[in-house]
Amino acid sequence: MKFAEQLKALRSELHLSQDNLASQLFVSRQAVSKWENGDGTPDLKTLVKLAEILHVSLDTLVLGTKPATGDHIDSSVFVYNPTTGEYERRRGGMNFWDFLAEYWWTVIALVTTIGIFFF
Repeated sequence: MKFAEQLKALRSELHLSQDNLASQLFVSRQAVSKWENGDGTPDLKTLVKLAEILHVSLDTLVLGTKPATGDHIDSSVFVYNPTTGEYERRRGGMNFWDFLAEYWWTVIALVTTIGIFFF
């Protein structure tokens, strides 16, 4: 229901009628009404266009989250938790394969050094 609430609130903030919004999206007024009542949802292309018209991100439109104050969220460090509705730091460190991918040259040097001393 977040989407329905968000759509209605954002449309009202911009003083757009359902007819005006529908004409910009090339859909019927009834379709916009269904979305606002929670009886239906738009397709992905329409969602993207809605976000552009309402001047919000898709996260804000669909999930109701407020973006940080102009800060960019680095997806390699943070992940969105849908249960809390917030971005959280990724847990855990490096596993063996991550280490190997990042420091493969160290592993080769170590194996070569051990090979020289033991053979």
